[in-house]
Amino acid sequence: MSVTTVQTTCPYCGVGCGVNLSCSSNATNSTITPVTGDQQHPANFGRLCVKGSSLAQTITSDDRLIVPSVYGEASTWDNATDIISQKIQEVTTKYGPDAFAFYLSGQILTEDYYVANKLAKGYIGTANVDTNSRLCMASAVVGYKRAFGSDTVPCNYEDLECCDLLIMVGSNAAWTHPVLYQRIVAAKAQRPHMKVVVIDPRRTATCDIADLHLAITPGSDAAIFSYLLQATGKKGFLDQDFIASHTDGFDSALAQAKASTPDLSSAAKFCGVTEDDLALLCDWWCDTDKSVTFYSQGVNQSSSGVDKCNAIINCHLATGRLGKPGTGPFSITGQPNAMGGREVGGLANQLAAHMDFATLGAQDLVQRFWQAPNMATENGLKAVDMFQAMEEGKIKVIWIMSTNPMVSLPNTSQVKRALEKCELVIVSDIKAHTDTTKYADILLPATGWSEKDGTVTNSERRISRQRGLLSPLGEAKHDWQAICEVAKKLGHHDAFDYSGPHQIFAEHAALSAFENNGQRDFNIGAFQDITKTEYDALLPIQWPVTQSSPEGTARMFVDKHFFTPNGRAKFIPIEPKLPVANTTDQYPFTLNTGRVRDQWHTMTRTGDAASLSQHIAQPYVEIHPDDAKKHDICDKTLVKVYSAKGQTLLKAKVTEATAPGSLFVPIHWTQQFANASIVSALIPPVVDALSGQPESKHARAALEPIKNATYGSLISDTQLQLDDCLYWCKVTSDYGHRYEVAWPETVSIESLKQTFGARSSAPLQWLEYTNPFNSQIRLAGIHDNQLKIVIYLSEAPDVSTTDWLVSKLSPTQSLSDSERMALLVGQPVDVEDKGEIVCSCYQVGTKQISQAIKEGAKTAEALGAKLKCGTNCGSCLPELKAIVSSNLEEAKS
Repeated sequence: MSVTTVQTTCPYCGVGCGVNLSCSSNATNSTITPVTGDQQHPANFGRLCVKGSSLAQTITSDDRLIVPSVYGEASTWDNATDIISQKIQEVTTKYGPDAFAFYLSGQILTEDYYVANKLAKGYIGTANVDTNSRLCMASAVVGYKRAFGSDTVPCNYEDLECCDLLIMVGSNAAWTHPVLYQRIVAAKAQRPHMKVVVIDPRRTATCDIADLHLAITPGSDAAIFSYLLQATGKKGFLDQDFIASHTDGFDSALAQAKASTPDLSSAAKFCGVTEDDLALLCDWWCDTDKSVTFYSQGVNQSSSGVDKCNAIINCHLATGRLGKPGTGPFSITGQPNAMGGREVGGLANQLAAHMDFATLGAQDLVQRFWQAPNMATENGLKAVDMFQAMEEGKIKVIWIMSTNPMVSLPNTSQVKRALEKCELVIVSDIKAHTDTTKYADILLPATGWSEKDGTVTNSERRISRQRGLLSPLGEAKHDWQAICEVAKKLGHHDAFDYSGPHQIFAEHAALSAFENNGQRDFNIGAFQDITKTEYDALLPIQWPVTQSSPEGTARMFVDKHFFTPNGRAKFIPIEPKLPVANTTDQYPFTLNTGRVRDQWHTMTRTGDAASLSQHIAQPYVEIHPDDAKKHDICDKTLVKVYSAKGQTLLKAKVTEATAPGSLFVPIHWTQQFANASIVSALIPPVVDALSGQPESKHARAALEPIKNATYGSLISDTQLQLDDCLYWCKVTSDYGHRYEVAWPETVSIESLKQTFGARSSAPLQWLEYTNPFNSQIRLAGIHDNQLKIVIYLSEAPDVSTTDWLVSKLSPTQSLSDSERMALLVGQPVDVEDKGEIVCSCYQVGTKQISQAIKEGAKTAEALGAKLKCGTNCGSCLPELKAIVSSNLEEAKS
């Protein structure tokens, strides 16, 4: 057995963790071993979150797209690219270049992004190149550009560890960026004087380390920093020398802050927090020079997201808190290569190498470098506008890469209409079946993580290599290869004749340095002559990387020089605004959206890993107990959540973590995993006027309980069609197929036998159990002593099956007599019932944790020593602490 290992980069969030990927092989087979963290990578130093740790489980051929498909029929690459190039030529000749568009993704590599941008903007002549990064980072980009003259993140991860005050705004980093969160936890433990403030309408897992939690009115973030700015001036903690020597516009920004938030009382009222808490934040801010503000989607996904970003940046400029260790406004990216896409112009309002259409001379510079025959001359359409133009018939051909807009974009019904209207929809993906591939005319098989080869850039400007270990599956191609094939057939052979990604990276680097002379922030000119051998050996490095800084740049603006025309940073006057959609009598709830701990985006990758479905198996809506009582909703029962744009069916999660009048729904579940749970269907297409980023964190909604439902849990050795169910959710399992379901009425044993017996792959012998007191039904279908299907039904909503039952679906499992008897119980008496899984890394459940607490493990650390829970990625530590606290409180009472 030989072992091959590559050092690569995790394909999930913007932390950009280093990963060791290994393959063990012999003459007959090869096996991907569980991944480990790269101890040398400066983003994570070997630590991985549960999603990263489970990457090996997601390298599967299940549902992989392995050959091109044209109008539903298998095809060749040559035929598919012929049709694509001919159609692009046809529509751009007839209607102009803007009849074509790319919709890209922060999941593709920088080299893929580069050639897509070059083809569209330099050779086809359209700037209709946008990306799902528009949905997470666009407001932060515009905020930085307004203040600094460039899209420059000034901080690095070390600043999160060496600051004395960390303000986390609109970020549940404990779940969304767990490795960074654990670095913060460790830093706070070593430096107890370090203060952490969390500003978020919800009480999230991140609040576990908060010294102060400001549970603000949704969307009121800007007022916190508006008041902070004027309070800093009033208390005399402004850096007057920095303001005078290195900034413009302070007086107008301060005047606006005073007008918008004139005193503590008005600011606290606007934000829905107590005056004491807001005053405490101001005191800490004024007393703490080393301060970092760490912000994410809760700030960006807003109709005034850019202003919120600039309100934060204003406070740092006013105190000179950037360009120094432990200081700065730090926007954390959501995707692994959101920043890489920005570097090469992967947004509709960018050219390339951090140049814009509005920058004097930039268009000419890029055109000369590319020797482009048909250069785009103005901004293209941003994501929401792009799909609206498609529905209007203005965009005739769209090429979608590595993203799922039918789930991620707001107003799902409009996106559906747009894709149906478009003359040619091309989708490059690794999966044959997503909510978006359903509408594709041409499907192109793309390489996935473990096969892709290129670079990504993380949230601290660190460029890392994503290296392929496995050969592309079937006929899958890298995205840059697919684009180049089409470009060549459009007549641009020489400009897209790359032998490998190293040549694309070298060209990208050369463009970044071309006539730069220090005028642009993004410069990796030191790599413009990089060889394939050097590229293959490239170590993680932070840009800029130039001849004068060949080892990279850890922190920006150390020299207090900014990339504005006069080299001075700009204060932006901000008037805090609440979200556009106010609640009404018809829609009395404010809906917030976000992520769960163990899933990623639309589950195209994480949905393949059974262990990642154990913590939260079904889509849900968080409801405050007072609202649940008012609407007669019980925990875990089915609820219809609806808005003017659509409706969803979700399980209720009654919790005080969400404020009265507010709801929270995760973003992940698609029609591949649940029949009616796409939260974006509820979101209106309201966007920030400057960034085009949707206000996905805020919509108005209503609730309606589903009465008289019959709840069920099904496991089957074959995939089931469940069209007769009111609600179904597919839960990934190690064996067979598991579903959580609900019928709108009582279901009889005979109808279940008839329905599912007909759907079984073999004649069934039925074991059955009924309990007339609680209307519980349990059925097990067996053939040739092999378990084929189990059906548990009840009027109560909590009827989930056990891991033991799922394991009995293994084709190698033959049932013993005792196991046959245990099928209707759920598991044998000698098999431990773990309870609901809390620690996904070690599969530790609530019942195990409660028992360990009874036996004396009264801290999260003690639980870790006994059960190992919380000792790997640490993502479950906040929940472990909450369980300890709850158990100890119960013991006292």
